[in-house]
Amino acid sequence: MPATDYQGSSTPTSNLGRSIFSIRRDQIHSMEGAHEATSQQLELELLQKQVADRFAELSSVGSSYELLSLDWIRKLLDVFLCCQEEFRVILFNNRASLSRPPTDRLIADFYERSVKALDVCNAIRDGIERIRQWQKLLEIVLCALDNQRSLGEGQFRRAKKALIDLAIAMLDEKDPHAGINQRNRSFGRNTAVKDHRSLGHFRSLSWSVSRSWSAARQLHAIGNNLTAPRGNEIVATNGLAVPIFTMNSVLLFVMWALVAAIPCQDRGLQTHFSLPRQLIWAGPILSLHERIMEESKKRERKNTCGLLKEIYQIEKCARQMNELTDSVQFPLTEEKEGEVRQKVEELAHVCQAIKDGLDPLEKQVREVFHRIVRSRTEGLDNLAKANQDYW
Repeated sequence: MPATDYQGSSTPTSNLGRSIFSIRRDQIHSMEGAHEATSQQLELELLQKQVADRFAELSSVGSSYELLSLDWIRKLLDVFLCCQEEFRVILFNNRASLSRPPTDRLIADFYERSVKALDVCNAIRDGIERIRQWQKLLEIVLCALDNQRSLGEGQFRRAKKALIDLAIAMLDEKDPHAGINQRNRSFGRNTAVKDHRSLGHFRSLSWSVSRSWSAARQLHAIGNNLTAPRGNEIVATNGLAVPIFTMNSVLLFVMWALVAAIPCQDRGLQTHFSLPRQLIWAGPILSLHERIMEESKKRERKNTCGLLKEIYQIEKCARQMNELTDSVQFPLTEEKEGEVRQKVEELAHVCQAIKDGLDPLEKQVREVFHRIVRSRTEGLDNLAKANQDYW
């Protein structure tokens, strides 16, 4: 989706290209405490540079094949956690200013957007669980066809049944209303699902958001009325409007990328990112957004339940194994058996990559959830103390 620059600022956009903080810097020399003001400006500008550098590194992956891999998603969450921590430090160092208008309104708005991101984290966790169930079905195929001295009809029937169950499960995921009974399960309640006797039973325990919940609507709510700060807001907030806008934008992009990659309800990806390209971090984020949208429009990815590279590998391997199991005749020829074992080896690599990547990813999503909660709690406490001191 082509991005459009924000045009609503009372400060010309070219000023942002020179430096979005230049309005404040022009005033520093006429103020008392110029040294402290300069230190604050340097701290705020450092955040902009760090965000730009981190997203530039994320966008440096050359192949679209690696762009939405488990490894890349984990790096994306690492970037978010680092940005969140640096933003938390800025708020702590400027806590005395948080209760002053319009900073109080902007920071309250940021915390409201953060709360909306918690539902996305819960939905993503459920999506990770679904991928884990698909992996278990692939492992049944491996168990049936791997490490066998000879491959007979019984092994192929077992593998075929698992492949059919996998196809049904992934097709069911594309229709989120096909699920049955639901149960609320989130990061706040670490309830283990011990009985996996059927996929239907698993789905009945997997929902942490209601069946009417929509990822597309949630992303819209996170990004609603998100606009770059005007010049008068930058001055009135002593520059804090800029890092607040930065973290709002980072939060929106990270949640959008998770929804693009991982299965969840109503994955509409038509979230609009309106960023001034003069912000040094806007280019890398807009580039990543464009590349992910291009990936979603590819013929083989249009109807997928998630753009994660490993999901594409599951679909590809399952399709090839299905075609192979449909074409075999018994007794197997030596050539056909060699072909089967080659495909089984490829499937084993896919299973191992998913197995190695899902647990660390789930831990990171959990950490993002808890970090958002902790940062919001700490921020509200600081805001309350600042209000007491202010009045």
